[in-house]
Order: sequence, then structure tokens, then C-alpha cells
Amino acid sequence: MAIATLGTVVLDCPDPAALGRFYAQVLGGELESDGDSWVVLKGAPGTALAFQAAPGHVPPKWPAPDDSQQVHLDLTVEDMDAAEKEVLALGATPLDVSDRTRPFRVYADPAGHPFCLCAC
Repeated sequence: MAIATLGTVVLDCPDPAALGRFYAQVLGGELESDGDSWVVLKGAPGTALAFQAAPGHVPPKWPAPDDSQQVHLDLTVEDMDAAEKEVLALGATPLDVSDRTRPFRVYADPAGHPFCLCAC
């Protein structure tokens, strides 16, 4: 029997509102703010995302065999090329996208967190 269920994935970042807007445009949903330090993305399918202010935030490195990447999100898409074009227009940075035969491509969100676009 499970002890708990996963309620929310929280990402530390320098600007919760800005990162929340990025993911709201990628995933849909609406943002709810609790001041300047906490924003929750509500109404998007899947597990909820929240964004927490972290002064001095240092984004994870990708790839970094000697450092932890902390966490990354796998985002399932139907059309990898179309999704890539859209996330880049929203401010994502490509990290590992050269092998177009793989079922995933790696990017960083505007705060530097790695995420993957994954073929469904």
C-alpha cells in the first residue's frame, strides 16, 4: 500500500512568475501566485508544477557526470520538430538535440532546468 501520492513537483528558480509563464505556455493551465516567492501551475494535465523563489539559484549542468542534474522533466509530444520550434521560441535552450533518431531531445528552460521532449 502506498504511503502517499505525488501532489506537486516544485522547481527552484530565480523568478517563479517568469518560469511559471514558460511552463504555462508549454503545458497549458493557469498560474496561481502566493506572492513573489511561489507560483503554482493549475489545470494542466498530469502532475502539478510549482515554482519557488531560490535566491542564488544555480542551474544544474547537462551533461555533468561529476555534478547532479537534480531533476528533469520528460514532456511527451506528438510532433518533436513542431514542439522544438515552439519551446525554443519561448526561451528554451537546446542542450542535446543533435541525434534526431532518438525518441527524446534535451533542452534547458529559461531558469536552466533540463527537460526532455519525448516522442509519444
